[in-house]
Amino acid sequence: MGINIMAIDATFWVAVSFIIFFGGLIYLKVPQKINEILNKLISDIKNEIDESEKLRTEAKTLLDNAQKKLDTAQSVSKEILTQAKKDSDNLIIELNEKFHKSSEIKKNSTENKINQMKDAAIKEIKDASIKVALDSVKKIITTSVDKSKLDNLFQKNLDEAKEELKKINS
Repeated sequence: MGINIMAIDATFWVAVSFIIFFGGLIYLKVPQKINEILNKLISDIKNEIDESEKLRTEAKTLLDNAQKKLDTAQSVSKEILTQAKKDSDNLIIELNEKFHKSSEIKKNSTENKINQMKDAAIKEIKDASIKVALDSVKKIITTSVDKSKLDNLFQKNLDEAKEELKKINS
């Protein structure tokens, strides 16, 4: 029986110490403190979640703004490239027109010079023809004695010179 009583006594003492332990916990308000600590941890976790949600929202806003700026920059870049292409096309057209105008002016100038040279050559030919005719008439006059022959030759040479001058003028 001594062992039984001891077993009961040990169980009894375990039960008593268990009750005292929980009584001490309740007396010292340990469950309430644990509850407060847990509530504080829950509150801190909620604050961190709220803060991270704010940060996520701000990051989304910043990302959206950056995307808008990127889109704007791309559209401005496209506009600049389009305008540069138009400007270069216009410049090429303008330079081409200037080249054609310049070559037309040079062509006209060259044609005018050629016409002037042609007119000068024709004048020189006419002058040379008249001189040759006059020289031949002088020669005939000086070598010829007979006046009737002289008049016939003079008339013949004069007619030939007139014919030549008509050919040259026309």
